[in-house]
Amino acid sequence: MTQIKLEGVSKAYNGIPVVSDIHLDIQEGESIGIVGANGSGKSVLFKMLCGFTAPDTGKVFVRGKQLGKDIDFPEHVGVFINSPGYISTYSGYKNLKFLADINRRIGDAEIKDAMRRVGLDPELKTRVAHYSLGMKQKLGIAQAIMEGQDILVLDEPFNALDYQTYNDMKDIVMKLKEDGKTLLLTSHNYEDLESLCDTLYIIQGGRMELLTGELKEKYFRR
Repeated sequence: MTQIKLEGVSKAYNGIPVVSDIHLDIQEGESIGIVGANGSGKSVLFKMLCGFTAPDTGKVFVRGKQLGKDIDFPEHVGVFINSPGYISTYSGYKNLKFLADINRRIGDAEIKDAMRRVGLDPELKTRVAHYSLGMKQKLGIAQAIMEGQDILVLDEPFNALDYQTYNDMKDIVMKLKEDGKTLLLTSHNYEDLESLCDTLYIIQGGRMELLTGELKEKYFRR
């Protein structure tokens, strides 16, 4: 079953193309990675997938429903984009509780379970202002998974992490893959995604194409 479909999606800002004529078809349980340099359009593409911004041309479908026409925001999608902002004086749990109360789909048990799954202690009273980068990244993943979403859109989940937290985060994402979630991941380094994704794409100059061995050699050779 097709979970996400992009048909000729393009977006420009101030007349400058950011993504151009993107086509993509993602099936249930697939894990897709998109590689590109900072500013290449990865985050813009993901924001269109989530209904946060509309394409200038083209169509975005999530589970057969067109964004901006049938629905404004997709259901069944958990999102981690651009290191989400939190209330700095709240604990991690209190932040997630605040967000969960908006939709009222889950209770305390689900929030605490999501935090434990990513290696955070829901009883920890530390304010988010004092969280390390790795803890904030984990909190963002907990937010994305806490409502049991089947599709997860994770933008740069491995960015700027220390060695141990990086490996912890890869283990978390691998478990989500093993659980049958449909995953979309981005990174500026294909090696972050190679072991986690069924298919890798590269986005550059607004265009997206399959990341072949030849392109790896061209753009990532040392």
